[in-house]
Amino acid sequence: MISCLHGELIEKQPPQLVIDVQGVGYEVLAPMSTFYNLPELNTKIRLLTHLNIRDDAHILYGFLTESERYLFRDLIRVSGIGPKLALSILSSMELSTFVQCVHDNNTTRLIRIPGVGKKMAERLVIEMRDRLKNWGASTTPSSPPTTAPIITETTTSPVEDAISALTALGYKPNDARRWVLAVAEEGLTSETLIRRALQSAL
Repeated sequence: MISCLHGELIEKQPPQLVIDVQGVGYEVLAPMSTFYNLPELNTKIRLLTHLNIRDDAHILYGFLTESERYLFRDLIRVSGIGPKLALSILSSMELSTFVQCVHDNNTTRLIRIPGVGKKMAERLVIEMRDRLKNWGASTTPSSPPTTAPIITETTTSPVEDAISALTALGYKPNDARRWVLAVAEEGLTSETLIRRALQSAL
């Protein structure tokens, strides 16, 4: 089991990033809650990880905080939820918002997440409620940054990057494009566009 990676952040394109650990590049899938807080490229970073082993691939999921990994691991214990859907859930809303939805039995908001239908939302509330009873000091998610993330080098525009990232997270391409274009402003990074698009959509 790979518990964490400590190396240099050399690529980031939501939901994937690459960490160079002593010359070996590890591809890692991370939720937007982690992307919002990533440092600039070519700097040292430590990521907590979860390794998902399939017949055809070994996939690493990365998180900046124990809160994110804790919730991710609880989500994939829910019947019918795999790592991909868990990643989408963590990317679609702040951790504290998701926890509040569960406590409030707010299935209406949960079903707006791609891949979460009415039955799945109800199952999430039922199975996660007890697990999140003690969500507190040891698992409180970190606050999002108050400033925009550092602009990274990219061969495509931030708007196209944001649309591509939302599509990769399971949102319909037409919806992703509409949401991003509705909040697009000159000078915004793809991470900021993603956050604003999700806030306006959910």
